Order: sequence, then C-alpha cells, then structure tokens
Amino acid sequence: MAVRPLDVDDRRIVIENAAIATVDAAGTEYARGHVVVLDNTVESVGDGPAPAGLAGVARRIDGEGHLLTPGLVNTHHHFYQWLTRGLAQNDTLFDWLVALYPTWARIDAELMHAATLGSAAALLKSGCTTAADHHYVFPRGAGDLLGASIEAVQQLGLRFTALRGSMDRSRKDGGLPPDHAVEDTDEILAASEAAVDRWHDASFGSMLHIALAPCSPFSVSTELLTLSSELARRKGVRLHTHGSETAEEAEFCRKLFGMGPTDYFESTGWLGEDVWMAHCVHLTDSDLAKFAETGTGVAHCPSSNARLAAGIARVPDMLAAGVPVGLGVDGTASNESGLLGTELRNALLINRLAGRPDALTVRQSLRLATMGGARVLGRQHEIGSIEPGKLADLALWKIDGLLHSTIADPVAALVLGALPPLTTLLVNGIPVIEHDHLTTADESHIARTCARAARDLASRT
Repeated sequence: MAVRPLDVDDRRIVIENAAIATVDAAGTEYARGHVVVLDNTVESVGDGPAPAGLAGVARRIDGEGHLLTPGLVNTHHHFYQWLTRGLAQNDTLFDWLVALYPTWARIDAELMHAATLGSAAALLKSGCTTAADHHYVFPRGAGDLLGASIEAVQQLGLRFTALRGSMDRSRKDGGLPPDHAVEDTDEILAASEAAVDRWHDASFGSMLHIALAPCSPFSVSTELLTLSSELARRKGVRLHTHGSETAEEAEFCRKLFGMGPTDYFESTGWLGEDVWMAHCVHLTDSDLAKFAETGTGVAHCPSSNARLAAGIARVPDMLAAGVPVGLGVDGTASNESGLLGTELRNALLINRLAGRPDALTVRQSLRLATMGGARVLGRQHEIGSIEPGKLADLALWKIDGLLHSTIADPVAALVLGALPPLTTLLVNGIPVIEHDHLTTADESHIARTCARAARDLASRT
C-alpha cells in the first residue's frame, strides 16, 4: 500500500515481522507483515518488511513471534465496581443489585478516581485501547464523579466514552434502587447536558466522548428515557442502557408497562443506530428483528452473564441478522477479572454451549472485540481495524512463549489460548504498555490505592 512522502520528518513507529490480523472488511491477514505508524495514525500496512527509506523513524519493533491486532474495544463497563469485587457471589441480578446498592450509594469522587485507575489499568493490560464506562450512581454530596473518572482515564491514556448514567425510579416508585441512590429527573437532564457541553469531543481521533445512559427499565422513569433520547439527539451524542438482561426484567416490564423491554424501548425512542444496549440475553425473534432493522447495537458481556446466571445471549443469530455487536467486561462486581482480552475466549466458548461448534469462530470473536465494538460506539471509521488513515490503537501480543508456541494459527492462539502477554500496546500512537507493564502509572501504587479505597467504601456501609 502507498505511504506518505519519504521526506516527512515526523515521528514514526515501524513494526515488522509480525503476524497481522487487520480485521478490515475483507479480513486481510499477513503471516509476516509490517505496520508503519505516523504520529497517531496508521500510515501503511502490508506484507513483508516496511518500505525502505522511511524518514523520521523514532522506533523499530521486531514483531517476530507476535500477533498484531487492532486494540480491543470495550463497549460496556462499570468502573466504580472495582471496589466491590467478590461480593454477593451466588446471587442473580436483582438480588445482587439489592445487596450492593447500599454500598455503591456511599461512593465519592476520591473513591471513584481510585476505582477508575484500577479498572482502566486492568483493561489496558488486557489489550483494550477504547472503553465505555456506564456510571449511574450519583449520591448527593459525592463531588464530581464523572470528572474524577475522566481525570483517571486521561492519566493512564485510555481512549474513553464516558456514559453519563442516571436513575430516578427508586423503590417508592416501584423501582429497584433505594430512595437515597437516585436523582431528580430535571437534575439528571441538566447534568447530562452539562457533561456533553463540557467534555464531549466529536473530532477525529478524539480521546473522549460523552453518551447519555439512563440505567435500566427498572431504575428509570419513562419520562427520563424519553427526554434523554430527545436530548441526546439534539446534542448529537449516543444513547446507552441495559436491556433484556434477565427473565425477571422482562417480567418487570410486562407487569409495569404492559409490554416487553424492546417494545417499551421502542415506545420511548430508544431504538436506532445511535443506541446500544448491554446484555440483550433474552431477545425474542421479534426483538432481534427490530434491533436489526433499526441498527440498534448490543454489548455482549459473556462472563458477567454467566456470573449472574442471566443466560446465553443469541449472538450468532444477532450477527446473522446484521445487528451490531461488540464485547463488554461489565462491572467488576459481576466479572471480577476486569479484563477484556479474556472475553474473546469466553464469548466463543459460551456461544458454543448450545451444541453448535461453529456458533462463533475465532475470527468472529476477534471481530466482536475490535470492529464490532467500534461500530457499536459509532467509531468504525476511526478504530477497530488496521488500515491506513485509521488511528494507531494497536496490540502486539507475544505468542511464541510456553503457553502459545504450539498453536500454529496466531488468531487461535489469542482467542483459544491463555491471554498472551503484551509486548506493546499503542493508544493514539503512544505506547501505554511495554513488556506487559503500564508506562503511564505505577501498577503497585494503583493496587495499594485501590485496596485502601475498597476498605474505606466497605467501612461506610
């Protein structure tokens, strides 16, 4: 492929001799190829060594024994839950929420900053370069929780979609959250608009997007859903929520609204190409058809779905119908590993449990975690594949060690094998992981900070 003129004296990083899975539309792969990064974008990708005579090469990386992929994209998370891992170990969703809401409602900005450092660091160490965090608990007097999260993410160098979540339906209104854990509807709308105005950057290569994200049908009012969809479209940002996660949720919607979750969302303006929903485990054929027809996306969270016994989402059917699907970690109180890289393997294995060995292939799983996620977040023209002009969010996986050296297919080594170590992870062309360690923060310090924060939060309950 063509490169820019050789007299351009900008910073370049050259990666050579690696197996490359580009995850472009054609699924192009190179057994031994190269990628040239110029500043924060991919300049060229192709077979064999990089073009000779490149100017301004700041660094050459020998990719021998490695697989190079796009950075992974996490479409659903709850960073604050890093401080409440390992609790309510044997509960289904509703009981798990009731058990943990009282603790979550005591969080403040300092604890949020610590939790975000832990969550974001874990994601980076698992090959994730872009993440969407759904924060919906805003106790009064807690400080600037969204700002604390954004500051922590920027410190580590993760590309970020901050989801300004919300809850306004408490127990007294027939909802699930305790009364002290919700906000006033008008207050939510004002704070949501202010967050968009303050932080959302829609430019190419942006490191920070804002989306509006009322929590779920059982924790928000119909009014909030409707007005949030109108506000998001007026401001030009995306919409996110939880949908069809459990059978109990579907029963709740039928009892309260006289219809299932998808029909209810449709009635409030919550289907469309600018919307994605987490889980979607219990979609009917009619629901699935509506998602496909409207381009509504899905964040598939296989480990969390298993942890909470929610069921197995119909991912193969979604893909066959053309529904945009990406992967999500979900909160680390229901997926304690906090790693996105392991979700590739879990997505493949769980979707085969119904007895279909071809339900999901290793390359489909990689696509879910890259281009699938990019499409769900509306950033498919910027990230998700290795192509000239796209952002240099790249993961270089070491697959010639003990745990992977006998797997001839490099993509299978990543998806079916143990999560490989990262030799280099680039976000926006900047190395944030080198030889499996963060370059932007001290991991031991983050671990100690998070442990103290977890003890502090537990003591407040």
